[in-house]
Amino acid sequence: MDLNYYDTLITVADDCRATESTVPVARGGKKTVAVLQYEMLEGHPYVLTQEDVLFESWFRRQDLSGASEGEVARLRAEFLSKPQACLRSSPLPKQYGWGFVFDGEGRVALCPMESEEYRALLAGARLTVLKAMRSKRA
Repeated sequence: MDLNYYDTLITVADDCRATESTVPVARGGKKTVAVLQYEMLEGHPYVLTQEDVLFESWFRRQDLSGASEGEVARLRAEFLSKPQACLRSSPLPKQYGWGFVFDGEGRVALCPMESEEYRALLAGARLTVLKAMRSKRA
């Protein structure tokens, strides 16, 4: 089962309070999902797929740093075999003002909501445009 998006822009949620993108910060000395996903994607555009980001953010929160390559591969297969919330539910577009842009190979990059690139992608017809999920019911 392929969980990746292709040629898609995930826009910030309708109820996102951010007026511009902000960098998430750790809380209580622990990295949040938003921090982990931001660190994976910032400075590494179009390297990882949605599956990579979802698994890695889960894996890093499990404190399994000593796992062997085989164990990581098994955990990844097991993780991806179950239904997963997609990046439309990530805190980055829901709270922090970041859009996600997916290329034709399913690789993702961050896109700040206040950027010219974001506005151009919204105005163009090249990508499928999906909104991030709302934080609260309408």
